[in-house]
Amino acid sequence: MNSIFAKRRARLLAMKAIRDNYIPGDQLTACPKCGGESQRKDVAEKLSVCPLCGYHFPIGAYYRLSTILDPGSFRELNEKLPAADPLGFPGYREKQRAAQRKTGLTEAAVTASGTIGGRKCVVGVLDSRYMMGSMSAAVGEKVTLAIEYAAKNRLPLILFSASGGARMQEGILSLMQMAKTSAALARFSQKGLLYISVLTDPTTGGVTASFASLGDIILAEPGALIGFAGPRVIQQTIGETLPEGFQRSEYQEEHGFVDAVVPRQELRDTLARLLRLHEKGGRS
Repeated sequence: MNSIFAKRRARLLAMKAIRDNYIPGDQLTACPKCGGESQRKDVAEKLSVCPLCGYHFPIGAYYRLSTILDPGSFRELNEKLPAADPLGFPGYREKQRAAQRKTGLTEAAVTASGTIGGRKCVVGVLDSRYMMGSMSAAVGEKVTLAIEYAAKNRLPLILFSASGGARMQEGILSLMQMAKTSAALARFSQKGLLYISVLTDPTTGGVTASFASLGDIILAEPGALIGFAGPRVIQQTIGETLPEGFQRSEYQEEHGFVDAVVPRQELRDTLARLLRLHEKGGRS
């Protein structure tokens, strides 16, 4: 019976991942970084990475999970947690419905339990296609519940960030999620459990200033923009020219904010190795 459910979960995740990664139109895909055109199948084979320059295309949450979790291990957490409009912000409901139609998501975060290399863990992913992955009260709640689920079951936690920051349509309630998620991670850390933060393009604003920066290990995809304010705002504020590559993941690694920059095709194996190394007693 368990194998039947595992197959159903694998099929569900595969279907959602295909929807996430579907690129309509011609067989050729243009890279926004180098301008080169590649066969769509070649880009897909490299997990949505440009074969010419290595640019990492943004990907959806379910597709991300399908590249990381062992087949059949996916089990979504709090899937139906609803989006809200606590301030009655004009036009906000319409924007939410448009994002839901576009992505098939209820909100900008997807969380799940599963295994990586046979080791159980909890994984959360912010999806930049849904209102730029901005942190609403519902997103903060979903991330917090995932942290608490991992703590209760003494499981490693992995969170993938891709966000423009706090969601302005929810005002102070959105900003409160910074403290909420950080407090949940403090309780998680007190139990001596492992939290790996993976930063993808872009990770900015309140997400950077909260759970994205609190990992025991912080990884990043190549070329990801990582910071609180964007480089253009900083340059205008201080009136100075910023160094080349400022706030990109390679610059952040060089200056100690990121532990390692890991290409997407190597990320699953890297996470599996880290989970293995951090098991009690170093069991293989």
